[in-house]
Amino acid sequence: MENQGFKVSILASGSTGNSLYIESPQKRILVDAGLSGKKITQLMSEIDRSPQDLDAILVTHEHRDHIHGVGVLARKYHLDVYANEKTWQAMDTMIGTVKTEQKFVFGMGQTLTLGDLDIESFGVSHDAADPQFYRFHKDGRSFVMLTDTGYCSDRIRGIIQNADAYLLESNHDLNMLRMGAYPWSLKQRILGDRGHLSNEDGALVATDVIGSRTKAIYLGHLSKENNLIELAHMTMVSTLKEHDIDPERQVQVHDTSPESATPLFSL
Repeated sequence: MENQGFKVSILASGSTGNSLYIESPQKRILVDAGLSGKKITQLMSEIDRSPQDLDAILVTHEHRDHIHGVGVLARKYHLDVYANEKTWQAMDTMIGTVKTEQKFVFGMGQTLTLGDLDIESFGVSHDAADPQFYRFHKDGRSFVMLTDTGYCSDRIRGIIQNADAYLLESNHDLNMLRMGAYPWSLKQRILGDRGHLSNEDGALVATDVIGSRTKAIYLGHLSKENNLIELAHMTMVSTLKEHDIDPERQVQVHDTSPESATPLFSL
């Protein structure tokens, strides 16, 4: 049974940097590398892994908290990098030189097969060139990552239904953001359709997409200034309960950190 599924660790998630690690018997992949190469190496060591074991990096969009270490890691470890055309255009000058033979276009709405993993891409609503996130499939099991979106359309809800586990955005608490020190223009950006999901919005998405297979939700991309882990967790748990979803027996809610990796979990 060990070889049938795959394993995931959220190495870092938050407004200061994002990176996710996924491995199957055949492939080891990073999704985003929004921290320094040194920090990502440290985070991978927390789960007894090393960047030299990686095969590829997938990029969701060109914001710095998602691409900071992409170029460094690609050059040092000769990694293939996948992004859609507009994201490549937006980030090309930001990540430094990456050899042509390491650069691959992974278009939105397509499915990419890397070894024994099928990776489905889907577009989101965020203020980047052409942001996309991913659903990973193997042997009837799947993992969805959805952060950095201002809202979750019915189309996206359909694509991400009934995964075994999710990384879902819980970026901000609405009251903390509204009362906080951010300038109004930045608050408008975060609250807008091309911003980020609040704790409440992320929790409502969860209640819509959880299915009979779903066992875990990881809360991602928490704002350092406009959220608290306890608030995000409490909002998700209470919302699940309101929708008759048991957050202990049915679906486990897990926190993530911008500073430390979650333990590897198996699907």
